[in-house]
Amino acid sequence: MIEGEGDLSVVGEAGGGLEAIQLVETLHPDILVVDLKMGDMNGIEVARRIGKTSPKTQVVILSMHSDESYVLEALQARVSGYVLKDSTGSQLLHAIREAAAGHRYLSPPLSEKAIEVYARNAEATTLQPHEKLSPRERELLSLLTEGYTNTQIAERLCVSRRTVDAHRANLKRKLGIRSQAQLIRYALEHGILPSNR
Repeated sequence: MIEGEGDLSVVGEAGGGLEAIQLVETLHPDILVVDLKMGDMNGIEVARRIGKTSPKTQVVILSMHSDESYVLEALQARVSGYVLKDSTGSQLLHAIREAAAGHRYLSPPLSEKAIEVYARNAEATTLQPHEKLSPRERELLSLLTEGYTNTQIAERLCVSRRTVDAHRANLKRKLGIRSQAQLIRYALEHGILPSNR
């Protein structure tokens, strides 16, 4: 559908969130269209990471969820478009063009007039615990949940074991988590695996 439009072209396709992030870092597309729910990482987490590594790339999320909580979280992640999967092809194309023009787009029944309200609420809404993690803490969380020991993490990140211990303690405090199993469960539930290295 996109290729059929004279002013749009597809420069890459990915099978999951991590691959999408890697492609964006290589291809630097104007727009990334991503599913909200993917196997390895959710679309909102992809948007967060893209915002840091390729801030000029605008993200449009496709979702079957019209719940306000998903929309607010997407707007907090600076997503430019939120398109419901039962939308028409022309609505998706409109969302892509709006994002390219620097505008936000929420598909019906999320009314255009609601964008400002959603955006204000998104700014005012308390951040989720994992949204308060530093990039280094996120990286450490990914490594921990992938099974690396503190010593292995220290070697990979070129830091001391003591630094890893401090980051790990901060992680547990910020997330309100006490055990390794809880860390893994939290990371999986919030789609922040795997790490992008």
